[in-house]
Amino acid sequence: MNIFGMGLPEIMVILTIALLVFGPKKLPEIGRSMGKAIRGFQDASREFESEIKREAEQIEASQPPKPPESQKVAVSEEEAISTSEQG
Repeated sequence: MNIFGMGLPEIMVILTIALLVFGPKKLPEIGRSMGKAIRGFQDASREFESEIKREAEQIEASQPPKPPESQKVAVSEEEAISTSEQG
């Protein structure tokens, strides 16, 4: 178990100190508020990620499609042949 780069012993020490500082009555409230904060952060992160993806899709849709590499090579070879015939 590895949360924020801390193992189980470190988390247990932090929780014990929190229990001593805040007391058993306040600890559930603090945990609940931390859970809500983390959930809000995750929701905002997902929304930001979906917005970025949506913008990228709109940009890709507005650009003309690129020709495949095989067509680019064929055009380059034709130009090379016509250039060598002219010169």
